[in-house]
Amino acid sequence: MRKYQFDWAFLGDIASARPNLGDKIGLDTYRLLLFTMRDVLEKKYGSDETDSIMFEAGKIAGKNFFEHFIAPVSSLEEFVSKTQQILREKGIGVLKIEDVQFENGKILLAVDEDVDCSGLPETSFEVCIYDEGFISALFEGFTDEPWTAKEVDCWCTGARTCRFLVQKD
Repeated sequence: MRKYQFDWAFLGDIASARPNLGDKIGLDTYRLLLFTMRDVLEKKYGSDETDSIMFEAGKIAGKNFFEHFIAPVSSLEEFVSKTQQILREKGIGVLKIEDVQFENGKILLAVDEDVDCSGLPETSFEVCIYDEGFISALFEGFTDEPWTAKEVDCWCTGARTCRFLVQKD
């Protein structure tokens, strides 16, 4: 039996439990959690397996996020509009659609002010693997078909925005 299989109940009753602090924490605190967790996973499992774990965690989060904050939607325009609104409200990022070839199963999108990496130092690699899973699951939730998001530009590689190519599998 698993102890921590994700359930929305794990988010708790924030309103009654945190009447003074509410649901907000600092970005530095969020990144402290994210990157220390990633550090431990990489030490234990290596970078490739950690990337796989982060992608899968992002997919679980994206699936639940879609179900709780975005669904139901009936058109691509409504899906994009609701997603843009809630990502901004939650402080996750500013979603911009750059190219849509929906009938061909391709969308290019950018996330400015990305919660995971905007403002980090430059590296030689993209860091938004969790976001790839998250975005993949959002599109899967909307279409009921498998999609994969791949980061093609990242703040950490000098792009100053995170850009993802989202394709139907």
